[in-house]
Amino acid sequence: MSVLVNVIVMLGMLVVVPAGLRLMDAVELAPIRRIWPVFAVPGAVALWLPRSSTAAVLAGLYALGTLALAVHAPARTRSLAPAEVAQLTALVTPSVAGLALVAERAGHELFGFDLTVLALTVPHFHFAGFTAALVAGLVCRTTAGAAGRFAALSVPLGTVLVLAGYFLDDWAELLGALVLTAGMWTVALLTWRDVRAGGRDGFTRTLLAVSAAVLVATMLLALSWALGEATGLPHPNLTWMAATHGLGNALGFALCSVLAWRRLKETTV
Repeated sequence: MSVLVNVIVMLGMLVVVPAGLRLMDAVELAPIRRIWPVFAVPGAVALWLPRSSTAAVLAGLYALGTLALAVHAPARTRSLAPAEVAQLTALVTPSVAGLALVAERAGHELFGFDLTVLALTVPHFHFAGFTAALVAGLVCRTTAGAAGRFAALSVPLGTVLVLAGYFLDDWAELLGALVLTAGMWTVALLTWRDVRAGGRDGFTRTLLAVSAAVLVATMLLALSWALGEATGLPHPNLTWMAATHGLGNALGFALCSVLAWRRLKETTV
């Protein structure tokens, strides 16, 4: 893993996921929220060790935490409302990242994927998985209308299709990128147009504006990469994607979003 990818993943483990969990109004998540550092800190340490059994064991502790989140996902199936589907997705997707992290830290090419792909799967399912689905669900609950429901359903669907594309082919992954981009651009539009207007202070509105604007650019990069992979057209390489799409989603979208939504939640309590 590169230094940049490690930093991005640490941000997801130590900041974005626990902050996002506090945005979920689910009593059953309270215990895992309290002890999340027990899982996240070993996972963060594992990122910086050479590939080894020690690194894999530490990554395994983090994977256990992500599985604990996934165990709570069935509770969201009591209602198949779009916002609940989005939150269910947010609870399940970190476990994909956790499994990929264990395999990568052990130096094992899980399902035949090379170690670079596994390494990049970890941040992808923290931000395009957990955070994207979480925010789509929050936007759906806050805004009325078909657009919010579309966002809350298309983001999970796009995430699943991208994952399926890993096992099928680049065209399936491109389809997933198209669906996910449509959902995230809808999230950006609703955030800019509706949610931002509900911010009671300038800093919160700025955070929401940044998160919406960044999504337009980062998802365009995701589309260009997926299209290039499927068609052979020139497109950014993985290093460039990590430095632009990855960093932009981590800082500009995920971090700004969870901070803004936390502030919005505090003003309504």
